Amino acid sequence: MIDDVKSEVELKMKKAIEAMRHDFQSMRTGRASPSLVEPLKVDYYGEPTPLQQLATISVPEARLITIKPHDPSTIKAIEKAILASELGLTPNNDGKIIRLPLPPMTEENRKRMVKLVKQRNEEAHVAIRNIRHQGMKDLEEFEKEKMITEDEHKRGKDILQKLTDQYVAEANAVSAKKEEEVMAV
Repeated sequence: MIDDVKSEVELKMKKAIEAMRHDFQSMRTGRASPSLVEPLKVDYYGEPTPLQQLATISVPEARLITIKPHDPSTIKAIEKAILASELGLTPNNDGKIIRLPLPPMTEENRKRMVKLVKQRNEEAHVAIRNIRHQGMKDLEEFEKEKMITEDEHKRGKDILQKLTDQYVAEANAVSAKKEEEVMAV
C-alpha cells in the first residue's frame, strides 16, 4: 500500500517538475532558441497547427531564429501568428524564409523574467506540496480502513516528506539554472 502511494506521488511530482521545465523552455533568455517559437499555433486552413509541423526552425546565430516553411504559401499565416504572440518579435521574410532577429534583452526585461522564473518555481513548490498532502490523505484513509498499521502510516509520511524535500530541491535547482541563463549577458 505504502509503495503504491509513494510511486503515485513520485510520478505526479516528476510531472510537476517537467511542467516547470516546459514552461521555462518558452521563456526568452539572451540567446535564440527554437523552443521560443515551436509551440506557436498557426492558422493553417482553419486549423490551429503547431509551427514545428509547418516549418523547419533553426538558429544560425546567437540572436537569430530562421523559419523555413515546408509550404511557402503559409508564410503570411506564420508571420501573423508570431506578431499575435507575446514574444514581441518582428518577423522579416524574403518569400522563402522568415528571419526573427532577437534584440538584446534590457536589464529591466531580465529582472522581469527572473521574477517570472521565481513565480513559476513557487507554483511548482505549491503543486509538490499539494501532491504530498493528497498522499498523506490516502495514507490516513488506509489506516482508518485498517489496511495499514499506525507504524506503517508514520513510515509512509516520512517517505512522502523525503520525496517532497527531494523534488522541492530539484525545482530550486532547475529554477536557479534558468535564472542564471536569463541573467547571462
